[in-house]
Amino acid sequence: MSISALRPEATADNPAYLSVNNIEVIYDHVILVLKGISLQVPQGKIVALLGANGAGKSTTLKAISTLLKNERGDITKGDIHFRGERVDQLTPNELVKRGLSQVMEGRHCFAHLSVEENLLTGAYTRHLSRSELKAELDKVYHYFPRLRERRQSLAGYTSGGEQQMCAIGRALMARPSMILLDEPSMGIAPQLVEEIFEIVKNLNQQEQVSFLLAEQNTNIALRYADFGYILENGRVVMEGEAQDLASNEDVKEFYLGVSGAGRKSFRELKFYRRRKRWLA
Repeated sequence: MSISALRPEATADNPAYLSVNNIEVIYDHVILVLKGISLQVPQGKIVALLGANGAGKSTTLKAISTLLKNERGDITKGDIHFRGERVDQLTPNELVKRGLSQVMEGRHCFAHLSVEENLLTGAYTRHLSRSELKAELDKVYHYFPRLRERRQSLAGYTSGGEQQMCAIGRALMARPSMILLDEPSMGIAPQLVEEIFEIVKNLNQQEQVSFLLAEQNTNIALRYADFGYILENGRVVMEGEAQDLASNEDVKEFYLGVSGAGRKSFRELKFYRRRKRWLA
């Protein structure tokens, strides 16, 4: 099946909130990192951006959220549209006001502030009354009851999972319609990873927040996503419905370590990965 046949095309009933069209990204005017990336996130869906470390997942998210310039990166080709408008020339602040927020890799909480103070910083783009702020906090605490318990604790003294929850909760305080979530499972205990992905699913279903999440843990990402893109060396090498990718033999061998013959060793995986059968 062709890649174009698998792509979640925008329709009147299911529009692409986010559309990334053939973008190239260069760092320091020399290093080509993204080489013609195209993807779509329909409204109300969870889309996973998968691949090994260094494949270009985080760079893709930073290109969308216009954070590249902070790292001497530039989009040299292509364009990005959000809710029907071109946004790749906007500032991160303007994007947040339009409903697109990013949760950075590594959580990036303000360690010297309490959990609740961290959450309140997420509402800086909105002019809310005291009662409105309380209502927004209560909504975050509804989805993250752990944060209510730790709300007076310094964020730097909470666990990695709690810091990730705090970072997502802070993004929610801006009331986004889409969240870019970068490596939510990194450095977090497995039981908390499951809890965080369950919360993401609840936010998607109950609050209609769309998600584009970059994740190395292909197994859990495909369990919760609707659609997935696999990146390698700055290019999309495979895409499709999440359940189809999860059952694909190439994906099992290259990213899950399992094939029809059973689990393979790392040495064997490196050999199979070099074959790149999907690029043949």
